[in-house]
Amino acid sequence: MARRAAEARVNTAVRNAVPLGLAAVLALLSMISPFSIDTFFPSFRAMQAEFRLSDLSIQQTLTAYMLPYAVMSLVHGPMSDAFGRRVIVLWGLSLYALASLACAFAPTFYALLAFRALQGMTAGTGLTVGRAIIRDLYDGPEAQRLMSAVTMIFSVAPAIAPLIGGWIHVAFGWRAVFGFLAALGVAVVLASWVKLPETLPPQRRTAASFGGLAALSWRIMRTREFVMLALAGGLNFGAVLAYVGSAPAIVLDNWKLTETQFHWLFIPVIGGFTLGALLSGRMAGRLSQSRQVALGFATTIGTSGLAALLHATLASPPPIPLQQLLLATSSIGVQLVFPVLTLRVLDMFPANRGSAASVQTFIQLLVASAIIGFVAPAIHGSMLWLTFGSMVAATVAVFLYFGAARFGGARPRVVA
Repeated sequence: MARRAAEARVNTAVRNAVPLGLAAVLALLSMISPFSIDTFFPSFRAMQAEFRLSDLSIQQTLTAYMLPYAVMSLVHGPMSDAFGRRVIVLWGLSLYALASLACAFAPTFYALLAFRALQGMTAGTGLTVGRAIIRDLYDGPEAQRLMSAVTMIFSVAPAIAPLIGGWIHVAFGWRAVFGFLAALGVAVVLASWVKLPETLPPQRRTAASFGGLAALSWRIMRTREFVMLALAGGLNFGAVLAYVGSAPAIVLDNWKLTETQFHWLFIPVIGGFTLGALLSGRMAGRLSQSRQVALGFATTIGTSGLAALLHATLASPPPIPLQQLLLATSSIGVQLVFPVLTLRVLDMFPANRGSAASVQTFIQLLVASAIIGFVAPAIHGSMLWLTFGSMVAATVAVFLYFGAARFGGARPRVVA
């Protein structure tokens, strides 16, 4: 009884922490991944020239990051369930900083790919474990509000990352961009050391067993409702991710802009995400989650479909400001859906949220890797195909979302 009372006091103290302060730390953890993806976009052409690479080859600097990120996401959550949230974040991001520094000094393209893979293996600790921390602390509308607040804060990262990367590239070259990522990793480790609380007391941790962790992940992946919802979340985000993965082609080739103007693409995307996160937080507790999801899907499908129609029927491409407006509106729709789906899959396994977050991240990153590594290079030369692909991704996500409801009653017991 005394131990439970002490645990309750710990949880109460953490819950009473200033929400904005906690949201800021969690947002910093989540920002690592978009910075790792977007900051060096302005350097694509210079890296291609130095290593004499094709468009498909340089795109693999993204795939080399995303695939290990996806695989290790299966490990980060269960490890945090066994050893605690804080220690996994600190060790993971420390290794990320070292990997980023190694990328800056990579002598060959294959060495760069190897160090990018190490970045991917470690960067996900912030995002995956951060989601579990949110559900450790809050339930229902409170969890949705905090998830939306974190998203709203970290959503500025993809907008400012290529802008920072572009100026660093112009001033110092592409290797300095990875030096910046190393410095960012160190800064986030220090912030986490000072501010990040431990939200999983020893009494609630699971046994550290590789076989047990693998079995737990497999049981979660066998839950059809879980998998379908995770795929729906990945494809929903993929409706915008196709543009992110095609950023160099859109900005430099289609829009004829320069290495310091990637914000023309990312500000509409992140502005939409930020507004969508704000709206999602306001809707929490006022609008049913099912209605919010339906509204988000309808917004994304409608605007991406309109964009595809304009590119298909107009004699010349629509004006860039109109393309930006449609992309921002699609991003709003994506963000209305994302926090609801994320919380719903985590709630399916309340005793193993770290593992559930890992499996969810793994599935969604496999979708992201396929979009960035293969779909984007195939269609990035045509804005028509990009907008049409965005509409298809969101439409498939809708079918998966409503199909998952069929298996809600057949959900397995929560793993203890």
